[in-house]
Amino acid sequence: MTRIKRGYIARDVEQKFVYLHQAFEAHSRLTRTITQQKIRALTDIRRLWINRINAEFAKGVSYSYSRLIHDLYKRQLLFNRKILAQIAISNRNCLYMI
Repeated sequence: MTRIKRGYIARDVEQKFVYLHQAFEAHSRLTRTITQQKIRALTDIRRLWINRINAEFAKGVSYSYSRLIHDLYKRQLLFNRKILAQIAISNRNCLYMI
């Protein structure tokens, strides 16, 4: 079987990934592990946002995070978790009004 060389466009895409992830040692050279690292980092950030929202409700109000998300979907209010976490940190009264 003949050897197939990859094109310059594929190398450019891989080099873009490598440039963004140079801090990871062995994971910085392999394209598949770079994408897995990105997915894991995004899920960790989402978990942090959920913890911030839940901690704010655990302080004063007997209302859980899951009930909040359920009520938001039921009323068709489209807030993402990042915005809710920022509101929880900056303005607690606004979060309780939501």
